[in-house]
Amino acid sequence: MSIQNNIDRITDILRRDDGISGAMHYTEQISWILFLKFLNDYEDNKADEAFLEGTDYNYVLRKDLRWHQWACPKDDAGKLDVKRALTGDDLIDFVNKTLFPYLQAFKATTNDPKTLTYKIGAIFEYLDNKIASGHTLREVLDIIDGLDFQSSDELFELSQVYENLLKGMGSDGGNSGEFYTPRAIIKAMVETTDIKVGDTIYDGAVGSGGFLVEAYEFLTGGNKKEKLSAKDWETIQNDTFFGQEKTSLGYVMGMMNMILHGIESPNVYKGNTLIQNIRDFQEKDRHNVILANPPFGGKEKSQIQQNFPVESNATEILFLQHFMKMLKLEGRAAIVIPEGVLFQTNNAFTKVKQTLLENFNVHTIVSLPSGVFLPYSGVKTNVLYFDRKGATSDIWYYDVTPPYKLTKNKPIAYEHLEEFVYLFHNPKERNATNAKTENDCNDWTVNVKDIKDYDLSAKNPHKVVEVIHQTPKDLLKAIKQNDSEINTLMNQIESLIDG
Repeated sequence: MSIQNNIDRITDILRRDDGISGAMHYTEQISWILFLKFLNDYEDNKADEAFLEGTDYNYVLRKDLRWHQWACPKDDAGKLDVKRALTGDDLIDFVNKTLFPYLQAFKATTNDPKTLTYKIGAIFEYLDNKIASGHTLREVLDIIDGLDFQSSDELFELSQVYENLLKGMGSDGGNSGEFYTPRAIIKAMVETTDIKVGDTIYDGAVGSGGFLVEAYEFLTGGNKKEKLSAKDWETIQNDTFFGQEKTSLGYVMGMMNMILHGIESPNVYKGNTLIQNIRDFQEKDRHNVILANPPFGGKEKSQIQQNFPVESNATEILFLQHFMKMLKLEGRAAIVIPEGVLFQTNNAFTKVKQTLLENFNVHTIVSLPSGVFLPYSGVKTNVLYFDRKGATSDIWYYDVTPPYKLTKNKPIAYEHLEEFVYLFHNPKERNATNAKTENDCNDWTVNVKDIKDYDLSAKNPHKVVEVIHQTPKDLLKAIKQNDSEINTLMNQIESLIDG
C-alpha cells in the first residue's frame, strides 16, 4: 500500500476521534507521530554509521522513550508485542503524562537551532496530544510503524504526501490557510531569484515552510546533489535556510515540512518577526535572498510600530520595511503583497514606496489573478521583486491570466506562470514599452518617471477598454429605449402571473 493510502487511512481514523476537529487538527496530530518515527529511524541510521566507524552513537532520546520501546515494541519474530504495547487509557496516560513532558523539556537545554535536541524541544513545546482514544492512537501508531524513513525513495514520497496534507489544511480555510502558499507561485518565485550555494535564504513569515523547501529542492534537485562538494552540502544543511514564524501551529508544520524534505538543520525560530527594531540591523544580520508571503490585513500595536521608521498598523507595510532592511548588498527579494500596497497613497504607504524606489531596484511586479488564495482569502495580490543594487529605473510588469476563473477546486497551476518565468530569464523578448499592442500580450514596462504619486499598481495597457463618449441627446435616447424595453418585459411577466 502506498504512503498516500496509509495517510488517507490515518486521516479517516482520526476523523472519528472525539478530540479531532477538522484538517488542522488531524494534520497536527499526524505530524508529531510522523516526526517521532522519523526521529527513531534517523537515530538508528546514525547508530549504524557509528558502528561501522568503530564508535558509539549517543542517542538523544532515552531508551524507554524511543519508538520501538513505547510505540510499537516487537517480539522475537519481529511482530508487535501485544503484551508490551500500550493501548486504551494506558497509552493516552503515557503519552500525555510521560512522553510529552519529556520531549517538551528539551528546549530548555539548548538555544542552538542546529542541534537535534533543539529541534525536538522546539517542535514539542507547542504541541499536545489531542487524540482522545487510546485505541485510535494504537491504530495510527501501527500504520506509521510500517513506514521506513531510512529509505530515500520512501522519504521522498512521504515529503510529497505531507505537502498534500498541508495543502488540504490550507484549503480547509479558516486560520490554517495563512500557512500555505500555492506551490505553483512558490516555484515560479524561487526559479526567478537566482539562488546559488552559499546564499542565505530568509523568510520572515515561514508558515508551513514552502519557500525554504522549494529553495532547497532548487539547490539539490535532479542531479545537482551529486555535484555538490561535502563543504557545499554542509553549507546547505547548516547555513542556508533562515526564518521566523509567529504562530505555534505554523512553526510546528514548517519545521516538520522542512525536516521531512531533507533540511536537517533549518535556522528557524518561533517568534513575532515585527518585534525586532529594524534600525538595529547590521550587514552581518542580512540575507542574500528573501522569499516570503507575509500575513496581510492584520493590525499591530503602537509599541510594535515604533520598531519601524514609518509607523503603520498595517502588517503588510511593516513586513515590507522589515524585508527592505534585511536584504544584503546585491541581495534579491521576491515577496507576495496585497494589491493595496501598490495603489494606496496615504502617508505611510507613500513614504515606504518612496524609500523602496529610491534605495532599491524594483525591477519586476507580477499581477496575480483574483482567487489565488481561496478559500482563505479573496484579496487580489502581486509579487514584488526588488534588489539592493541601486535605485529603480524601469519596472517590468507581468499580468498572470489563467484561461478560467480561479476557485478552490480550480487553483492556479504552474503552467499559468511559465511564460512569466521564461520572459524573466529572457529580457530581450519582453515588451519594453507601456504602449498598447495589437497582439495578445501579458507584459509591459513602465519607466519610474511615469509613475505618479507612487502608485505602482499594475495597469495592463492591453486590457484598456475604450470609452465611447456620447452626446447628452444620444444618452437620453438610449435611456428611453432601455425604459421601453424594461416596460415591455414587465408587462410580459405580469401577463404570465395573471394567466
